[in-house]
Amino acid sequence: MSDAISPREFRAADGTADWRVVGDGARAWFDTGDFATGAALVAAIGRAAEELEHHPDLDLRYAGLAVRLVSHDLGDISRRDLELARRISQAASELGVRADPSRVQSIQIAIDAVDVAAVRAFWQAVLGYEPRDEADLEDARAVGPNVWIQQIEARRPERNTIHIDVYVGRDRIEERIAAALAAGGRIVRDADAPEWWTLADPEGNEVDLAPWRDDSEWSA
Repeated sequence: MSDAISPREFRAADGTADWRVVGDGARAWFDTGDFATGAALVAAIGRAAEELEHHPDLDLRYAGLAVRLVSHDLGDISRRDLELARRISQAASELGVRADPSRVQSIQIAIDAVDVAAVRAFWQAVLGYEPRDEADLEDARAVGPNVWIQQIEARRPERNTIHIDVYVGRDRIEERIAAALAAGGRIVRDADAPEWWTLADPEGNEVDLAPWRDDSEWSA
């Protein structure tokens, strides 16, 4: 029986205030302050992960630790991720480490293509990525952003066909849009808001800015 959990259920559960469900799982950022404290938190997370037999992706930097939780057998989040999220937040609290949800985001590169297979083959070769699902490419090391290749009917010489998808916390979306507009950007499309906004920089290069995932984007 699947233990899949929706983003809404994850958000509503106790002990998840540190976390945001974005484009590629549940993520948190912990301000460790120094490398030794970060290493101690990594060790505590390692013990919890072994006890639960469920393992996160960790990115330790000098003064912070990024954590991503996803159940690879489901391709989405599960109750295993929920329990591990609680344990990680508890371990951070015991070490005096605070989470900063405003730092959480995930990034994906999106490419519009008429011939998806041909375009996918090129980017797989040049990036050294591996295929995932029908039109996805992913870094086998789980370091670089995923690449999503989406079908279009005809080439669009009037618009660029590569854009970036940026997922941030729903509580940060308005702040991020305002910052982009203040930096000279413009909103190209908001018909799909509040699920996502398409913005462009001063020269027309586009980005889709989306808040953390809603249940409409989740499937068990």
